Amino acid sequence: MNLVESRRGGTARHHQGNSYPPVTRKTYPIVETFHSVQGEGLWTGVSAFFIRLAGCDVGCPWCDTKISWSTKPHGQVAVADLVQQAQAAQPFMVVITGGEPLMHDLAPLTQSLKQAGLRLHLETSGAHPLSGQFDWISLSPKRFKPPQPEIYAHAHELKVVIANAEDLAWAEEQAAQVPATTVKLLQPEWTSEHSQQLVFDYVKQHSGWRISLQTHKFLGVR
Repeated sequence: MNLVESRRGGTARHHQGNSYPPVTRKTYPIVETFHSVQGEGLWTGVSAFFIRLAGCDVGCPWCDTKISWSTKPHGQVAVADLVQQAQAAQPFMVVITGGEPLMHDLAPLTQSLKQAGLRLHLETSGAHPLSGQFDWISLSPKRFKPPQPEIYAHAHELKVVIANAEDLAWAEEQAAQVPATTVKLLQPEWTSEHSQQLVFDYVKQHSGWRISLQTHKFLGVR
């Protein structure tokens, strides 16, 4: 059973016979697009079409998508083609991720996806200025490249990866900067059994936090 449909970013694609308006001719460096379910955070288990943009200057040591760090190996894909792929998948939501997607101006992409009637989620470290229109913003800040101050107010979800006890103290500092309505999640660093127990014990004692697990990895899918 093929649980995930995936397409790697290639050269910019334009459908013959179509004359796209300028905004939809805009291109982005794309690592891949794929239809799966959201594997982590509050929306875990929900049908999602993922658009993974290339480029990241955050450099998380535990990153499981280091292929997305550089834009050079990845082809440009037109907004119109990304919209068509997302519509064809018929997901509950479209998740724009990376890499660090906010390295790019996301306004042209989100404008076109919104016009197509799609619900948009963003996964970001917040290290670059916010652009685009989103229904849900998942902020996953990193200690070595902190978020832009203005993004905290827009975070619907705060998701902090925990590798050690120092990360827990930093997570509390981040939580103090988001709105009271923001969902607060601690996510164990995947390769560390110690962090799993650390997060489990912490959440039991701190009821304002929830645990986020990377369920797609347990399922063996993206």
